[in-house]
Amino acid sequence: MANSSSIPHFLLLPLPGTRQLQLLHFCLFLAIYLAALLGNGLIISTIASDHHLHTPMYFFLLNLAILDLGTISTTVPKSMDNSLRNTWDPPTPHPDAHTRCVSPVFLFFFVFLIAAEYFLLTTMSYDRYVAICRPLHYETLLGSRVCVHLAAAAWASGALYALLHTANTFSLPLCQGNAVDQFFCEIPQILKLSCSTSYLRELWLLVVSGCLVFVCFVFLVVSYVQIFRAVLRIPSQQGRHKAFATCLPHLAVVTLFISTGSIAYLKPSSISSPSLDLVVSVLYSVVPPAVNPLIYSLRNQELKAALSKLIPGWFQKQ
Repeated sequence: MANSSSIPHFLLLPLPGTRQLQLLHFCLFLAIYLAALLGNGLIISTIASDHHLHTPMYFFLLNLAILDLGTISTTVPKSMDNSLRNTWDPPTPHPDAHTRCVSPVFLFFFVFLIAAEYFLLTTMSYDRYVAICRPLHYETLLGSRVCVHLAAAAWASGALYALLHTANTFSLPLCQGNAVDQFFCEIPQILKLSCSTSYLRELWLLVVSGCLVFVCFVFLVVSYVQIFRAVLRIPSQQGRHKAFATCLPHLAVVTLFISTGSIAYLKPSSISSPSLDLVVSVLYSVVPPAVNPLIYSLRNQELKAALSKLIPGWFQKQ
């Protein structure tokens, strides 16, 4: 490939290791993917079918489940296909190598879904703040139209964010080929292929993105500080337990998502390695969609009750 050339796609390298390890990777990702499909599918079906769950909190949870399904479906199936069909050691050519190329569409959808999920989680913290700190104004501040507008703003912001990143990333001149040493097309890995003086635009965009992420993070922290202060003032132990039960799942999801994503994009290059990059990328792009339904269902009595009504109905129809 000529130096300083722009290309329309990237080639995903197969994961290192023996054929047995690659098949193990396929089986592990298949199990995680099926768990994510089942968990998020049940949440979507339960919320959509039970009118008692047609409230702002579950409306946002429905959107989160849809985003999780999209995120894991963008990355994992392609990686499983590569592991299952790979029978060569890099960099030996293979006639099916074109099937491992990733176009701008894949990168756009991944960044779009990840960014929209982050904005949606920020919106969900506002929902929890209003529900606990201003319960008398809950229906006024979070009516159905407001909820739709907030969810639409999260999706639209994610799309705009992804469009900027995708257009800028695929316009970068690449001096080190187009082979991405990752199981999906990830921006930090693409930057490693760019010319030393040409990726400043993308780095600047990442800095701006970091500022935006920081603002959302501050909003999350302030919201939960106010929430915990309000909860601790509740005189009834049962009331405090119920308030914590509605907040802790969201807080756990936010913590997992932000911590792993921050490590993936902000870790110093001096400690970067293929194995570490792989583990961190799995933690923020693959694990959350699979465990989010479990986190929400374990402490949510309303969701578990609605799910118990839905599943017997399915069995009766079989």
